[in-house]
Amino acid sequence: MFGGFDDFDGFDSVSEECGVFGIYTKENSDVTRYAYTALYALQHRGQESCGIAVNDRGIINYKRGMGLVNEVFNKDSLDKLNHGKIAIGHVRYTTTGLNSHHNTLPIVVKHIKGPMALAYNGNLINSQELRESYENKGAIFHSTNGAEVIAYAVTEQRLVCGSIEESLEKAMYKIKGAYSLVIMSPKKLIIARDPNGIRPLCLGILPDEAGYVAVSESCALNAVGAKFLRDVLPGEIIVISDKGISSIKTHCGNKGSLCVFEYIYFARPDSVIEGVSVHEARIRAGEFLAKEHPVVADVVIGVPDSGIDAALGYSKRSGIPYDIGLVKNRYVGRTFIQPAQETRESTVKIKLSAMGSVVRGKRVIVIDDSIVRGTTMKIIIKIIREAGAKEVHIRLSSPPFKNPCFFGTDIDNRDFLIANQKTPEEIRGEIGADSLGYLSIENVEKVAAGAKCGFCSGCFSGRYPMEVPSEIPKDKFDLKLS
Repeated sequence: MFGGFDDFDGFDSVSEECGVFGIYTKENSDVTRYAYTALYALQHRGQESCGIAVNDRGIINYKRGMGLVNEVFNKDSLDKLNHGKIAIGHVRYTTTGLNSHHNTLPIVVKHIKGPMALAYNGNLINSQELRESYENKGAIFHSTNGAEVIAYAVTEQRLVCGSIEESLEKAMYKIKGAYSLVIMSPKKLIIARDPNGIRPLCLGILPDEAGYVAVSESCALNAVGAKFLRDVLPGEIIVISDKGISSIKTHCGNKGSLCVFEYIYFARPDSVIEGVSVHEARIRAGEFLAKEHPVVADVVIGVPDSGIDAALGYSKRSGIPYDIGLVKNRYVGRTFIQPAQETRESTVKIKLSAMGSVVRGKRVIVIDDSIVRGTTMKIIIKIIREAGAKEVHIRLSSPPFKNPCFFGTDIDNRDFLIANQKTPEEIRGEIGADSLGYLSIENVEKVAAGAKCGFCSGCFSGRYPMEVPSEIPKDKFDLKLS
């Protein structure tokens, strides 16, 4: 995607967060390929690494690697994972910890009660505190991500608890932050969501009730042929085994605070989260923008991919025609070899081009999801002007980023956010736009009207669903694995 996070080092490496998958079937089946297919559907949530772990009669086999799903897995590697009844999978985008093979998921651990595989989407705000506590007790860490911390928190409780789900129930009193979690034991698939429900997680069922599937987004259910059952409740633990499916709701009761940026940017438009279509939410965002920031223009265009739906909404509300004004080169992936004299401008031009026949001689409204630092938006505007646009008006389907995110979105410390350094008018001048308009904080949560939850909009408003540090802590453990 080009929309959002347009200013960090590289498009694909910073534009996504993580996605998780879990499956339990009543009989041995090709759960490996279910996982592979689902991870493809979740690839937009993480493009740096991926992995699959399979339970074959109590033995956990796994493969992980750096790269896209089709770069890490092929027919031979999938065949080697064998069939089984349970599998979990993960696609990763780094928000904490190094982007390295040490941090690929799922992780597989062996303890006194047997093996366990674990993967999650989110970020723990007390990860370093817990890590230091476990290290002082003799624990040895092999990664810098929060999954290993969660694994220690669970296995610590296994010494005194009768089941792995009870261990997780106790561990959830310790771990703080955002997590949509899948755990595989020799006999069970366990899925859980943090008590604030910050990251999405839903449950589906296979045809003929052959098994259950848990995924970050409903679009992955469609990919594997599963039927959507429901969203996992904030704080809920769901246990699936040969005894059936059960739910533990000790940590439930909170309405939830789903990250509103899931609707603006992260999720695929064909997903439905908490009862709301992502596509329709983005359409509404564009309609709100047209009402809040009207401008006389000839055409509305969207920055691929997440700006397109909002552009349709802006066009619908304003009556200004929509057209395809920017084209994304879909054959330039993360392995693209940069030219020797690399510049950000040349990189953007290779990945994105303007349709001269659409913008030439016209007053153009460009819809994108956000601006973080502003450098890439400046280049996009230049590309559109070079294609002959007479005016370029920027509209953003989110409010200004003024605060860091502590829960898995790569919104860094305040010093790096352009909206903290400049006024909207100064930003407009910096990026070279004729006008600039942000969606208001009042309307950003209304884009998901009808959702069965509340929202976290802390990166815009500074109001978080839990107590957070003043800034994102720097991970001092990164140096150990560099």
